[in-house]
Amino acid sequence: MPGKIAIAVVVAGLAGAAAARDDAPVPAPQPIGTMSELMIKLMYPASDAILYVESRAPTNEIEWNELQAQALILAESANLIMMPSRVVGERDEWMRDARLMFDAGAAAYEAALDQDLEALIALNEQVYLSCVVCHKRTRPDYGRNYKRFEDSPEEEPRVP
Repeated sequence: MPGKIAIAVVVAGLAGAAAARDDAPVPAPQPIGTMSELMIKLMYPASDAILYVESRAPTNEIEWNELQAQALILAESANLIMMPSRVVGERDEWMRDARLMFDAGAAAYEAALDQDLEALIALNEQVYLSCVVCHKRTRPDYGRNYKRFEDSPEEEPRVP
């Protein structure tokens, strides 16, 4: 009996806490990672899974599930970069560019759910263009062939 009373007290306390939060301010989304972290840790691996699907085609249910997850991450990443605090440059252009990635990711997710390899292969260009369009607009050196360390002085080889 004491155990049932303790459970009832905990449940009542949780219900009271939930009711007290009804008048709390409505939460707003808060970014945690930087745009660079989103690109490197979410978008690049997710887009690569689609872009290289022909050479890395899933062969079993586990691999199809992994591909589905990557396609979903790509589509949902577009929603993350549409958060107001992540907009780079002119808002409407940014949102259109993000929508390109969302559409490509959503289509890839549907194709992966259907285990339709041909449809995924056909989406390669759409995924690629969604990246290129945004990068050309937001990264001034995108697509230029330049040496990264051109201005750094040459170092003498170190002798152990």
